[in-house]
Amino acid sequence: MAKNKSEVRKILNAAKAEGRNSLTAPEGKLVCDAYGIPVPREGVATNAAGAAKLASGTGFPVVLKIVSPEILHKTEAGGVLVGLKNAAEVRKGFDTIMASAKKYNRKAKLLGVQVQQMLSGGQEVIVGAVTDPSFGKLVAFGLGGVLVEVLKDVTFRLAPASKADALSMLDGIAAAPILKGVRGAAAVNRDALAAIIQGVSQLVSDFPEIAEMDLNPVFATPKGAIAADVRIVCDWNPQPARYRPSQDEILKQMNRIMKPDAVVGASSEDGKIGNSVMKNLINGGYAGQIYPIHPSATEILGRKAYKSVKDVPGKIDVAVFAIPAKFVAQALVEVGEKEIPGAVLIPSGFAETGNVEGQKEIQAIGRKYNVRLMGPNIYGFYYTWKNLCATFCTAYDYKGGAALSSQSGGIGMAIIGFSRSAKMGVSAIVGLGNKSDLDEDDLLTFFEQDDNTKIVAQHFEDLKDGRSFAEVAKRVSKKKPVVVLKAGRTAAGAKAASSHTAALAGNDKIYDDVLRQAGVIRAMGLRDLLEYARAIPILSTPKGENVVIITGAGGSGVLLSDACVDNGLKLMPMPADLDAAFRKFIPPFGAAGNPVDITGGQPPKTYQDTVRLGLEEPRIHALILGYWHTIITPPMVFAKTMVEVIEEMRAKGIHKPIVASLAGDVEVEEASEYLFDHGIPAYPYTTEVPVMVLGAKYRWARAAGLIK
Repeated sequence: MAKNKSEVRKILNAAKAEGRNSLTAPEGKLVCDAYGIPVPREGVATNAAGAAKLASGTGFPVVLKIVSPEILHKTEAGGVLVGLKNAAEVRKGFDTIMASAKKYNRKAKLLGVQVQQMLSGGQEVIVGAVTDPSFGKLVAFGLGGVLVEVLKDVTFRLAPASKADALSMLDGIAAAPILKGVRGAAAVNRDALAAIIQGVSQLVSDFPEIAEMDLNPVFATPKGAIAADVRIVCDWNPQPARYRPSQDEILKQMNRIMKPDAVVGASSEDGKIGNSVMKNLINGGYAGQIYPIHPSATEILGRKAYKSVKDVPGKIDVAVFAIPAKFVAQALVEVGEKEIPGAVLIPSGFAETGNVEGQKEIQAIGRKYNVRLMGPNIYGFYYTWKNLCATFCTAYDYKGGAALSSQSGGIGMAIIGFSRSAKMGVSAIVGLGNKSDLDEDDLLTFFEQDDNTKIVAQHFEDLKDGRSFAEVAKRVSKKKPVVVLKAGRTAAGAKAASSHTAALAGNDKIYDDVLRQAGVIRAMGLRDLLEYARAIPILSTPKGENVVIITGAGGSGVLLSDACVDNGLKLMPMPADLDAAFRKFIPPFGAAGNPVDITGGQPPKTYQDTVRLGLEEPRIHALILGYWHTIITPPMVFAKTMVEVIEEMRAKGIHKPIVASLAGDVEVEEASEYLFDHGIPAYPYTTEVPVMVLGAKYRWARAAGLIK
């Protein structure tokens, strides 16, 4: 794609010199020309005769538009006329538009009237760009024209967008089938639209001062795509680039913080948070050096205490703070002078209470001495594989592969409670609180290379640097699943904006699209986050899209089928030969097809035979089991039978994702737990949850490119 950056720079500099924060439509056309973005033939007339002459040269019919730096929304000002068929109409139209514009804004500087070739036919879409406070430059695509703000059928991606990103945007709106052609209409030229999306995304990336941009409408046809109108809004004081340490620097410090050899922190008084932290460090089994710090005590919990971290001999990796907020800054200076790479700031009393300056002070100290700050206002963190419990919460005793973090302390307590109750194997649980420094992408960088971590699940209310998070998450999610719970998704986030694109950029819509672009699994609630963290690591990765339901209850089969549709899973159309194979094992009044309904009165062998067939058949890639409690096959008999046949298949090298829904009396709870303990996510009293976790595994596998 041709780019003339010097031409764009000249236009922007001229607008800035004149004190304007937007470009005129003719300037917008020149910018598009410079980046190879197709726009119609046009010119600007300063009188009626000139307008008629331009129209004759362009070819009728034409469109007339007011040109004024002060009039951004031309239609509202009566500054647009369409379908003018001859010179007389153009001369009259020129006078009409000028009069309407003067009436709309008497102070506006009217530079003339834009005479533009009128486009007709094709599907109207919008291509635009916005600047988000967290994610930075975003490119947008959706249905355009006058319905854009009514339908709000728009999708976003980080800019600059690749061709694959651009093409995914065409499929990412509800109206995607229209672009592919419906009711005999021809499909639009997808490559032409993708090229415009890429051009806009590259333009706003190259010129950060372009805050908003609209091409609306863009007319898309089978032959190509062309932008009928261009609107560009500038911000001459864009936000400075955020500070980002290199990935190597982050990893070096995070390894010392999360896997320390020596820790400091303390309080000598029972019942104080600092004393609880010290007890947990000692009683949790941490084998590294622990140095209590206290201004007057000589010994704490049987260990020599020091007045200052500077008095401690040797190297220290992390300092745990459990002192009042007013003392943190000075103690942090000493931590910096001791060259300790990390500080865990448990105290509250900073930005969350209005003490913004106090938080800025500790941020500045951390930056000065290169001390990474976790918190403040947190419960601390666990890293189970070092038996490290740097928190006032009780030690955690189930090691495993799930790493979890939360911005909220209350959510952190729920994570700890669920994990302990479900006996979920955890590698780490981390509180981030105010995120004065360390945030989610720092943790992701650490967990990416941590062999003990198989899945990362994170709760947050906002992202300080959404672009950095998305970039890291996109890389990490290729190796291991990343799940997020974004709180506040229903909050009104849009502010008054100059462009259609900005008005459409609801905060949660942006999060949803960018997280999907990064290959992240989004949980819509806390329990979803926790169930994903527990189940996804033990599910085998599917090798294809064909899912089969085997159920002992027709009602469960219907609900499981609905859940498959809700979660983007493909129920395999049953081939005749496979249908016949299943029918050998089920009664005549049962139903093959998909779901395979073996009926409720069947013995364990029927479950065993049908599940074995489902696992051995290479055309089937995943199984969903629906169990119904009967006397003939009690819950624990069902569970043990399933474990037996599944382990038999695993011994033969057959690994497929399998989930189970158990309906029945309370005995199904024990059976579900037994199945879970043997690597089969199983849930009593629900058909939705097992399919939800299978759907999440599929979403990750697709995004990671593991399903061909």
